Amino acid sequence: MVNKAKAAVKEKKFDTLRFVAMLTGVLLFAIVYWSPMWPDAVDPAGKHFILSREGKGALAVFLLAGTWWVFEVVPIGVTSLMIGILQALFLIRPAKVAFKDFMDPSVMFIFASLVIGTVFTKTGLTKRLAYKMLEIVGERTSMILLGTFVVCTVLTHIMAHTAVAATLYPLLIAIYSLYTDETKPTKFGKALFMGMAYVAGAGSIITLLGAARGAVALGFFKDIMGQDISFFTLTYYMAPIGWLMTFLLWGFFMLLLPPERKTIPGLRQKAAELSSKLGPISRDEILAAVIVGLAIIVMSLRSFIPALKPIDKTAIILCSTVLFYVFKILDLKHLEEVPWNIVLLFSGAMSIGFCLWETGAARWLAVNWLVLFQDAHWFVFVMGIAFFVMMMTNFIMNVAAIAISLPVALVIAPYLGVAGEVILFSSLVVSGMPFLLLVGAAPNAIAYNSKQFTSGEFFAYGIPASILLMAVTAFAVLVLWPIMGMPITLPAGG
Repeated sequence: MVNKAKAAVKEKKFDTLRFVAMLTGVLLFAIVYWSPMWPDAVDPAGKHFILSREGKGALAVFLLAGTWWVFEVVPIGVTSLMIGILQALFLIRPAKVAFKDFMDPSVMFIFASLVIGTVFTKTGLTKRLAYKMLEIVGERTSMILLGTFVVCTVLTHIMAHTAVAATLYPLLIAIYSLYTDETKPTKFGKALFMGMAYVAGAGSIITLLGAARGAVALGFFKDIMGQDISFFTLTYYMAPIGWLMTFLLWGFFMLLLPPERKTIPGLRQKAAELSSKLGPISRDEILAAVIVGLAIIVMSLRSFIPALKPIDKTAIILCSTVLFYVFKILDLKHLEEVPWNIVLLFSGAMSIGFCLWETGAARWLAVNWLVLFQDAHWFVFVMGIAFFVMMMTNFIMNVAAIAISLPVALVIAPYLGVAGEVILFSSLVVSGMPFLLLVGAAPNAIAYNSKQFTSGEFFAYGIPASILLMAVTAFAVLVLWPIMGMPITLPAGG
Protein backbone atom coordinates (compact mmCIF):
# COMPACT_ATOMS: atom_id res chain seq x y z
CA MET A 1 0.00 0.00 0.00
CA VAL A 2 2.84 2.36 0.93
CA ASN A 3 4.61 1.59 -2.34
CA LYS A 4 1.42 2.36 -4.27
CA ALA A 5 1.10 5.68 -2.46
CA LYS A 6 4.72 6.56 -3.29
CA ALA A 7 4.15 5.63 -6.91
CA ALA A 8 1.07 7.85 -7.00
CA VAL A 9 3.03 10.78 -5.53
CA LYS A 10 5.80 10.24 -8.07
CA GLU A 11 3.29 10.14 -10.92
CA LYS A 12 1.66 13.35 -9.65
CA LYS A 13 5.06 15.07 -9.50
CA PHE A 14 5.81 14.04 -13.08
CA ASP A 15 2.44 15.38 -14.22
CA THR A 16 3.23 18.71 -12.55
CA LEU A 17 6.57 18.94 -14.39
CA ARG A 18 4.83 18.06 -17.64
CA PHE A 19 2.20 20.76 -17.10
CA VAL A 20 4.84 23.40 -16.27
CA ALA A 21 6.92 22.49 -19.34
CA MET A 22 3.85 22.53 -21.58
CA LEU A 23 2.75 25.91 -20.22
CA THR A 24 6.29 27.29 -20.60
CA GLY A 25 6.27 26.41 -24.29
CA VAL A 26 2.89 28.08 -24.79
CA LEU A 27 3.98 31.21 -22.88
CA LEU A 28 7.19 31.50 -24.89
CA PHE A 29 5.14 31.28 -28.07
CA ALA A 30 2.66 33.92 -26.89
CA ILE A 31 5.32 36.36 -25.63
CA VAL A 32 7.34 36.22 -28.83
CA TYR A 33 4.42 36.16 -31.26
CA TRP A 34 2.50 39.09 -29.70
CA SER A 35 5.53 41.19 -28.78
CA PRO A 36 6.12 44.49 -30.67
CA MET A 37 8.26 44.31 -33.81
CA TRP A 38 11.92 43.66 -33.10
CA PRO A 39 14.84 45.81 -34.39
CA ASP A 40 16.42 45.00 -37.76
CA ALA A 41 19.64 43.01 -37.94
CA VAL A 42 22.40 44.97 -39.68
CA ASP A 43 25.42 43.26 -41.24
CA PRO A 44 28.93 44.83 -41.42
CA ALA A 45 28.17 46.18 -44.91
CA GLY A 46 25.20 48.12 -43.52
CA LYS A 47 22.53 45.90 -45.07
CA HIS A 48 19.33 45.66 -43.00
CA PHE A 49 17.49 42.39 -42.35
CA ILE A 50 13.93 42.95 -41.17
CA LEU A 51 12.29 40.43 -38.86
CA SER A 52 8.78 40.28 -40.30
CA ARG A 53 5.64 39.30 -38.41
CA GLU A 54 5.94 35.86 -40.03
CA GLY A 55 9.60 35.63 -39.03
CA LYS A 56 8.75 36.47 -35.43
CA GLY A 57 6.01 33.85 -35.59
CA ALA A 58 8.56 31.29 -36.84
CA LEU A 59 10.76 32.03 -33.80
CA ALA A 60 7.71 31.61 -31.55
CA VAL A 61 6.92 28.18 -33.03
CA PHE A 62 10.61 27.30 -32.80
CA LEU A 63 10.64 28.01 -29.02
CA LEU A 64 7.43 26.10 -28.30
CA ALA A 65 8.56 23.06 -30.30
CA GLY A 66 12.01 23.05 -28.71
CA THR A 67 10.56 23.19 -25.18
CA TRP A 68 8.02 20.45 -25.85
CA TRP A 69 10.59 18.23 -27.55
CA VAL A 70 13.15 18.50 -24.74
CA PHE A 71 10.63 17.79 -21.96
CA GLU A 72 8.57 15.38 -24.10
CA VAL A 73 5.28 16.78 -22.79
CA VAL A 74 3.47 14.89 -25.55
CA PRO A 75 4.82 12.26 -27.96
CA ILE A 76 7.52 13.89 -30.10
CA GLY A 77 5.53 13.24 -33.27
CA VAL A 78 2.56 15.12 -31.83
CA THR A 79 4.77 18.14 -31.10
CA SER A 80 5.69 18.03 -34.79
CA LEU A 81 2.00 18.24 -35.69
CA MET A 82 1.79 21.41 -33.57
CA ILE A 83 4.50 22.97 -35.76
CA GLY A 84 2.28 22.66 -38.82
CA ILE A 85 -0.88 23.61 -36.93
CA LEU A 86 0.59 26.82 -35.47
CA GLN A 87 1.96 27.94 -38.83
CA ALA A 88 -1.48 27.53 -40.39
CA LEU A 89 -3.58 28.96 -37.52
CA PHE A 90 -1.41 32.04 -36.97
CA LEU A 91 -0.86 32.69 -40.70
CA ILE A 92 2.90 32.27 -40.46
CA ARG A 93 2.93 30.22 -43.65
CA PRO A 94 0.06 28.82 -45.72
CA ALA A 95 -1.13 25.40 -44.56
CA LYS A 96 -0.38 23.93 -47.99
CA VAL A 97 3.26 24.98 -47.65
CA ALA A 98 3.70 24.15 -43.95
CA PHE A 99 2.28 20.64 -44.26
CA LYS A 100 3.85 19.90 -47.63
CA ASP A 101 7.22 19.93 -45.82
CA PHE A 102 5.95 16.96 -43.79
CA MET A 103 6.50 14.80 -46.89
CA ASP A 104 9.82 16.33 -47.89
CA PRO A 105 12.20 13.87 -49.64
CA SER A 106 14.42 13.87 -46.53
CA VAL A 107 11.48 12.56 -44.48
CA MET A 108 10.85 9.81 -47.01
CA PHE A 109 14.55 8.92 -46.85
CA ILE A 110 14.18 8.37 -43.11
CA PHE A 111 11.05 6.28 -43.69
CA ALA A 112 12.96 4.09 -46.16
CA SER A 113 15.86 3.81 -43.71
CA LEU A 114 13.51 2.58 -40.98
CA VAL A 115 12.08 0.00 -43.40
CA ILE A 116 15.62 -1.27 -44.06
CA GLY A 117 16.04 -1.72 -40.32
CA THR A 118 12.78 -3.72 -40.23
CA VAL A 119 13.98 -5.95 -43.11
CA PHE A 120 17.34 -6.66 -41.48
CA THR A 121 15.58 -7.64 -38.25
CA LYS A 122 12.83 -9.69 -39.89
CA THR A 123 15.16 -11.73 -42.11
CA GLY A 124 17.63 -12.44 -39.28
CA LEU A 125 20.47 -10.77 -41.13
CA THR A 126 21.21 -8.48 -38.20
CA LYS A 127 21.52 -11.37 -35.78
CA ARG A 128 23.95 -13.08 -38.12
CA LEU A 129 26.06 -9.92 -38.36
CA ALA A 130 25.82 -9.22 -34.61
CA TYR A 131 26.95 -12.70 -33.61
CA LYS A 132 29.92 -12.60 -35.99
CA MET A 133 30.95 -9.21 -34.64
CA LEU A 134 30.70 -10.40 -31.03
CA GLU A 135 32.88 -13.39 -31.82
CA ILE A 136 35.55 -10.91 -32.93
CA VAL A 137 35.33 -8.21 -30.21
CA GLY A 138 34.91 -10.64 -27.32
CA GLU A 139 33.16 -10.41 -23.97
CA ARG A 140 34.25 -7.04 -22.55
CA THR A 141 31.42 -4.53 -22.78
CA SER A 142 33.89 -1.69 -23.31
CA MET A 143 35.25 -3.44 -26.40
CA ILE A 144 31.73 -4.16 -27.64
CA LEU A 145 31.00 -0.42 -27.46
CA LEU A 146 34.27 0.45 -29.17
CA GLY A 147 33.67 -2.17 -31.85
CA THR A 148 30.23 -0.80 -32.72
CA PHE A 149 31.57 2.77 -32.78
CA VAL A 150 34.43 1.86 -35.13
CA VAL A 151 32.12 -0.08 -37.46
CA CYS A 152 29.72 2.89 -37.50
CA THR A 153 32.49 5.36 -38.44
CA VAL A 154 33.91 3.09 -41.14
CA LEU A 155 30.47 2.68 -42.75
CA THR A 156 29.90 6.45 -42.86
CA HIS A 157 32.95 6.72 -45.16
CA ILE A 158 30.98 5.06 -47.94
CA MET A 159 27.29 5.63 -47.15
CA ALA A 160 25.03 8.29 -45.67
CA HIS A 161 24.95 8.42 -41.88
CA THR A 162 21.16 7.98 -41.89
CA ALA A 163 21.50 4.72 -43.82
CA VAL A 164 24.31 3.64 -41.49
CA ALA A 165 22.14 4.26 -38.44
CA ALA A 166 19.24 2.37 -40.01
CA THR A 167 21.55 -0.53 -40.87
CA LEU A 168 23.22 -0.70 -37.46
CA TYR A 169 20.11 -0.16 -35.34
CA PRO A 170 18.75 -3.72 -35.62
CA LEU A 171 22.30 -5.02 -35.17
CA LEU A 172 22.54 -3.14 -31.86
CA ILE A 173 19.13 -4.48 -30.81
CA ALA A 174 20.47 -8.00 -31.33
CA ILE A 175 23.65 -7.23 -29.36
CA TYR A 176 21.69 -5.65 -26.53
CA SER A 177 19.41 -8.68 -26.25
CA LEU A 178 22.48 -10.71 -25.28
CA TYR A 179 23.40 -8.17 -22.60
CA THR A 180 20.13 -8.30 -20.66
CA ASP A 181 16.57 -9.61 -20.80
CA GLU A 182 15.26 -6.64 -18.78
CA THR A 183 12.92 -4.20 -20.47
CA LYS A 184 13.95 -1.14 -18.44
CA PRO A 185 16.77 1.03 -19.83
CA THR A 186 20.36 0.42 -18.74
CA LYS A 187 23.54 2.50 -18.84
CA PHE A 188 24.96 0.15 -21.45
CA GLY A 189 21.82 0.54 -23.58
CA LYS A 190 21.96 4.32 -23.36
CA ALA A 191 25.66 4.36 -24.29
CA LEU A 192 25.16 1.87 -27.12
CA PHE A 193 22.31 3.69 -28.87
CA MET A 194 23.12 7.31 -28.06
CA GLY A 195 26.74 6.54 -28.91
CA MET A 196 25.73 5.15 -32.29
CA ALA A 197 23.84 8.37 -33.08
CA TYR A 198 26.73 10.60 -31.97
CA VAL A 199 29.39 8.57 -33.78
CA ALA A 200 27.33 8.39 -36.98
CA GLY A 201 27.53 12.18 -36.99
CA ALA A 202 31.27 12.19 -36.25
CA GLY A 203 31.96 9.75 -39.08
CA SER A 204 29.71 11.57 -41.54
CA ILE A 205 32.04 14.60 -41.72
CA ILE A 206 34.97 12.58 -43.12
CA THR A 207 33.88 12.09 -46.74
CA LEU A 208 31.31 13.60 -49.08
CA LEU A 209 29.46 10.27 -49.00
CA GLY A 210 28.61 10.58 -45.30
CA ALA A 211 25.98 13.29 -45.74
CA ALA A 212 24.66 15.76 -48.29
CA ARG A 213 25.84 18.77 -46.29
CA GLY A 214 29.46 18.42 -47.42
CA ALA A 215 28.82 18.58 -51.16
CA VAL A 216 26.32 21.42 -50.80
CA ALA A 217 28.64 23.45 -48.56
CA LEU A 218 31.60 23.01 -50.91
CA GLY A 219 29.50 24.16 -53.86
CA PHE A 220 28.26 27.11 -51.85
CA PHE A 221 31.84 27.99 -50.83
CA LYS A 222 33.00 27.85 -54.45
CA ASP A 223 30.26 30.28 -55.51
CA ILE A 224 31.20 32.79 -52.81
CA MET A 225 34.99 32.43 -52.66
CA GLY A 226 35.75 31.17 -56.16
CA GLN A 227 37.77 28.28 -54.69
CA ASP A 228 37.22 24.61 -55.50
CA ILE A 229 37.81 22.15 -52.65
CA SER A 230 38.17 18.53 -53.79
CA PHE A 231 36.74 15.33 -52.33
CA PHE A 232 40.16 14.30 -51.06
CA THR A 233 41.05 17.71 -49.63
CA LEU A 234 37.92 17.57 -47.49
CA THR A 235 38.76 14.04 -46.32
CA TYR A 236 42.39 15.04 -45.59
CA TYR A 237 41.32 17.74 -43.13
CA MET A 238 38.24 15.98 -41.73
CA ALA A 239 39.46 12.41 -41.16
CA PRO A 240 41.61 13.24 -38.09
CA ILE A 241 38.70 15.12 -36.49
CA GLY A 242 36.08 12.45 -37.27
CA TRP A 243 38.23 9.64 -35.90
CA LEU A 244 39.37 11.68 -32.88
CA MET A 245 35.73 12.34 -31.99
CA THR A 246 34.91 8.64 -32.42
CA PHE A 247 37.45 7.59 -29.79
CA LEU A 248 36.72 10.56 -27.52
CA LEU A 249 33.01 9.74 -27.60
CA TRP A 250 33.82 6.17 -26.63
CA GLY A 251 35.74 7.51 -23.61
CA PHE A 252 32.91 9.98 -22.95
CA PHE A 253 30.28 7.25 -22.67
CA MET A 254 32.56 4.92 -20.74
CA LEU A 255 33.05 7.72 -18.20
CA LEU A 256 29.46 9.00 -17.91
CA LEU A 257 27.56 5.78 -18.61
CA PRO A 258 29.84 2.90 -17.60
CA PRO A 259 28.16 -0.46 -18.38
CA GLU A 260 26.67 -2.21 -15.36
CA ARG A 261 28.63 -5.33 -16.36
CA LYS A 262 32.31 -5.18 -17.34
CA THR A 263 32.07 -8.48 -19.14
CA ILE A 264 29.41 -10.84 -20.38
CA PRO A 265 30.90 -14.23 -19.44
CA GLY A 266 30.56 -16.86 -22.13
CA LEU A 267 29.35 -14.29 -24.66
CA ARG A 268 31.80 -15.29 -27.39
CA GLN A 269 30.83 -18.95 -27.09
CA LYS A 270 27.14 -18.09 -26.86
CA ALA A 271 27.42 -15.87 -29.97
CA ALA A 272 29.13 -18.72 -31.85
CA GLU A 273 26.39 -21.18 -30.82
CA LEU A 274 23.60 -18.78 -31.78
CA SER A 275 25.33 -18.09 -35.09
CA SER A 276 25.52 -21.80 -35.91
CA LYS A 277 21.84 -22.26 -35.00
CA LEU A 278 20.87 -19.74 -37.67
CA GLY A 279 21.91 -22.29 -40.26
CA PRO A 280 22.73 -21.43 -43.87
CA ILE A 281 21.87 -17.99 -45.13
CA SER A 282 18.28 -17.83 -46.39
CA ARG A 283 16.81 -16.55 -49.65
CA ASP A 284 15.30 -13.51 -47.92
CA GLU A 285 18.62 -12.62 -46.28
CA ILE A 286 20.44 -12.79 -49.61
CA LEU A 287 17.76 -10.73 -51.37
CA ALA A 288 17.69 -8.13 -48.58
CA ALA A 289 21.49 -7.81 -48.60
CA VAL A 290 21.61 -7.50 -52.40
CA ILE A 291 18.81 -4.90 -52.54
CA VAL A 292 20.30 -2.74 -49.77
CA GLY A 293 23.81 -3.20 -51.15
CA LEU A 294 22.75 -2.05 -54.60
CA ALA A 295 20.96 0.99 -53.17
CA ILE A 296 24.07 1.96 -51.18
CA ILE A 297 26.35 1.48 -54.22
CA VAL A 298 24.14 3.61 -56.49
CA MET A 299 23.86 6.36 -53.85
CA SER A 300 27.64 6.33 -53.39
CA LEU A 301 28.33 6.44 -57.15
CA ARG A 302 26.30 9.66 -57.45
CA SER A 303 29.38 11.54 -56.23
CA PHE A 304 31.54 10.13 -59.03
CA ILE A 305 29.27 9.51 -62.03
CA PRO A 306 27.76 12.73 -63.45
CA ALA A 307 24.86 10.85 -65.08
CA LEU A 308 23.67 9.63 -61.67
CA LYS A 309 24.02 12.97 -59.88
CA PRO A 310 20.57 14.33 -60.90
CA ILE A 311 18.85 11.26 -59.42
CA ASP A 312 17.73 12.00 -55.88
CA LYS A 313 19.01 9.63 -53.19
CA THR A 314 15.50 9.36 -51.73
CA ALA A 315 14.15 7.85 -54.95
CA ILE A 316 17.01 5.34 -54.93
CA ILE A 317 16.49 4.21 -51.36
CA LEU A 318 12.69 4.08 -51.78
CA CYS A 319 13.25 1.60 -54.61
CA SER A 320 14.57 -0.76 -51.94
CA THR A 321 11.32 -0.34 -49.97
CA VAL A 322 9.22 -1.25 -53.01
CA LEU A 323 11.44 -4.25 -53.85
CA PHE A 324 11.08 -5.63 -50.31
CA TYR A 325 7.33 -5.90 -50.97
CA VAL A 326 7.70 -7.05 -54.59
CA PHE A 327 9.77 -10.03 -53.42
CA LYS A 328 7.47 -10.57 -50.40
CA ILE A 329 10.24 -10.10 -47.86
CA LEU A 330 7.82 -7.78 -46.03
CA ASP A 331 4.03 -7.66 -45.89
CA LEU A 332 1.32 -5.23 -44.78
CA LYS A 333 1.87 -6.02 -41.11
CA HIS A 334 5.43 -4.68 -41.29
CA LEU A 335 4.26 -1.49 -42.99
CA GLU A 336 1.83 -0.89 -40.14
CA GLU A 337 4.66 -1.40 -37.61
CA VAL A 338 6.80 1.47 -38.98
CA PRO A 339 7.53 3.87 -36.05
CA TRP A 340 5.46 6.77 -37.35
CA ASN A 341 6.31 8.79 -34.24
CA ILE A 342 9.87 9.03 -35.58
CA VAL A 343 8.72 9.82 -39.13
CA LEU A 344 6.47 12.61 -37.79
CA LEU A 345 9.34 13.93 -35.67
CA PHE A 346 11.39 14.59 -38.77
CA SER A 347 8.38 15.86 -40.68
CA GLY A 348 8.00 18.61 -38.09
CA ALA A 349 11.74 19.28 -38.06
CA MET A 350 11.71 19.87 -41.82
CA SER A 351 8.68 22.15 -41.53
CA ILE A 352 10.14 24.39 -38.80
CA GLY A 353 13.50 24.42 -40.59
CA PHE A 354 11.98 25.67 -43.83
CA CYS A 355 9.76 28.06 -41.86
CA LEU A 356 12.77 29.74 -40.19
CA TRP A 357 14.55 29.87 -43.54
CA GLU A 358 11.71 31.15 -45.74
CA THR A 359 10.46 33.79 -43.29
CA GLY A 360 13.98 35.21 -42.89
CA ALA A 361 14.08 34.45 -39.16
CA ALA A 362 17.18 32.25 -39.47
CA ARG A 363 19.10 34.91 -41.43
CA TRP A 364 18.05 37.56 -38.87
CA LEU A 365 19.40 35.35 -36.05
CA ALA A 366 22.66 34.69 -37.91
CA VAL A 367 23.40 38.35 -38.62
CA ASN A 368 22.58 39.44 -35.05
CA TRP A 369 24.85 36.74 -33.66
CA LEU A 370 27.81 37.11 -35.98
CA VAL A 371 28.07 40.91 -35.86
CA LEU A 372 28.79 40.54 -32.14
CA PHE A 373 32.20 39.18 -33.20
CA GLN A 374 33.11 41.69 -35.91
CA ASP A 375 35.63 43.42 -33.62
CA ALA A 376 36.74 40.26 -31.79
CA HIS A 377 40.01 38.32 -32.02
CA TRP A 378 40.01 36.06 -35.09
CA PHE A 379 39.89 32.88 -32.96
CA VAL A 380 36.86 34.11 -31.00
CA PHE A 381 35.20 34.98 -34.32
CA VAL A 382 35.78 31.50 -35.80
CA MET A 383 34.54 29.78 -32.63
CA GLY A 384 31.52 32.11 -32.53
CA ILE A 385 30.56 30.98 -36.02
CA ALA A 386 31.09 27.33 -35.06
CA PHE A 387 28.93 27.72 -31.96
CA PHE A 388 26.10 29.34 -33.94
CA VAL A 389 26.14 26.61 -36.60
CA MET A 390 26.25 23.91 -33.90
CA MET A 391 23.20 25.34 -32.15
CA MET A 392 21.22 25.98 -35.32
CA THR A 393 21.91 22.54 -36.76
CA ASN A 394 20.09 21.02 -33.77
CA PHE A 395 16.90 22.69 -34.98
CA ILE A 396 17.14 23.11 -38.74
CA MET A 397 18.84 21.37 -41.66
CA ASN A 398 22.60 21.53 -41.23
CA VAL A 399 22.96 22.69 -44.83
CA ALA A 400 20.65 25.61 -44.07
CA ALA A 401 22.57 26.42 -40.87
CA ILE A 402 25.76 26.69 -42.93
CA ALA A 403 24.07 28.57 -45.76
CA ILE A 404 22.72 31.32 -43.50
CA SER A 405 25.95 31.82 -41.57
CA LEU A 406 28.67 31.48 -44.23
CA PRO A 407 27.77 34.56 -46.32
CA VAL A 408 27.77 36.82 -43.26
CA ALA A 409 30.91 35.22 -41.83
CA LEU A 410 32.80 35.51 -45.12
CA VAL A 411 31.97 39.23 -45.31
CA ILE A 412 33.39 39.84 -41.81
CA ALA A 413 36.35 37.43 -42.15
CA PRO A 414 38.73 39.62 -44.26
CA TYR A 415 38.44 42.49 -41.76
CA LEU A 416 39.70 40.16 -39.04
CA GLY A 417 42.34 38.54 -41.25
CA VAL A 418 40.62 35.14 -41.25
CA ALA A 419 40.91 32.71 -44.20
CA GLY A 420 37.68 31.34 -45.67
CA GLU A 421 38.80 27.70 -45.43
CA VAL A 422 38.89 27.61 -41.63
CA ILE A 423 35.36 29.04 -41.47
CA LEU A 424 34.09 26.42 -43.92
CA PHE A 425 35.75 23.42 -42.27
CA SER A 426 34.96 24.39 -38.67
CA SER A 427 31.32 24.90 -39.69
CA LEU A 428 31.24 21.49 -41.40
CA VAL A 429 32.67 19.81 -38.29
CA VAL A 430 30.03 21.12 -35.88
CA SER A 431 27.15 20.85 -38.36
CA GLY A 432 27.70 17.10 -38.52
CA MET A 433 27.25 16.54 -34.80
CA PRO A 434 23.96 17.85 -33.36
CA PHE A 435 24.13 16.25 -29.92
CA LEU A 436 21.33 18.18 -28.20
CA LEU A 437 18.01 17.47 -29.91
CA LEU A 438 16.56 14.40 -31.58
CA VAL A 439 15.50 16.48 -34.57
CA GLY A 440 19.10 17.50 -35.26
CA ALA A 441 19.83 14.39 -37.32
CA ALA A 442 18.11 11.21 -38.44
CA PRO A 443 20.45 8.87 -36.47
CA ASN A 444 19.34 10.63 -33.26
CA ALA A 445 15.70 9.79 -33.96
CA ILE A 446 16.51 6.24 -35.07
CA ALA A 447 18.44 5.63 -31.83
CA TYR A 448 15.53 7.06 -29.81
CA ASN A 449 13.34 4.29 -31.18
CA SER A 450 15.25 1.88 -28.88
CA LYS A 451 13.41 3.40 -25.88
CA GLN A 452 16.69 3.36 -23.95
CA PHE A 453 16.63 7.11 -23.28
CA THR A 454 14.25 10.07 -23.22
CA SER A 455 14.61 13.24 -25.27
CA GLY A 456 15.48 15.03 -22.00
CA GLU A 457 18.32 12.58 -21.29
CA PHE A 458 19.59 12.98 -24.84
CA PHE A 459 19.67 16.75 -24.30
CA ALA A 460 21.38 16.43 -20.89
CA TYR A 461 24.20 14.22 -22.19
CA GLY A 462 24.38 16.36 -25.31
CA ILE A 463 25.51 19.41 -23.34
CA PRO A 464 28.91 17.99 -22.24
CA ALA A 465 29.24 16.23 -25.61
CA SER A 466 28.76 19.58 -27.39
CA ILE A 467 31.35 21.19 -25.12
CA LEU A 468 33.73 18.37 -26.07
CA LEU A 469 32.96 19.02 -29.76
CA MET A 470 33.74 22.72 -29.39
CA ALA A 471 37.01 21.88 -27.62
CA VAL A 472 38.04 19.54 -30.45
CA THR A 473 37.11 22.21 -33.02
CA ALA A 474 39.25 24.74 -31.13
CA PHE A 475 42.16 22.27 -31.13
CA ALA A 476 41.78 21.77 -34.88
CA VAL A 477 41.69 25.52 -35.57
CA LEU A 478 44.61 26.42 -33.32
CA VAL A 479 46.89 23.40 -33.64
CA LEU A 480 45.99 20.55 -36.00
CA TRP A 481 44.89 22.26 -39.21
CA PRO A 482 47.77 24.78 -39.27
CA ILE A 483 50.20 21.85 -38.95
CA MET A 484 48.40 20.10 -41.83
CA GLY A 485 48.78 23.18 -44.02
CA MET A 486 45.34 24.76 -43.90
CA PRO A 487 45.38 28.56 -44.24
CA ILE A 488 43.92 30.00 -41.02
CA THR A 489 44.73 33.70 -41.17
CA LEU A 490 45.36 35.97 -44.15
CA PRO A 491 48.80 37.47 -44.70
CA ALA A 492 49.21 41.06 -43.50
CA GLY A 493 47.67 43.42 -46.01
CA GLY A 494 46.02 40.47 -47.84
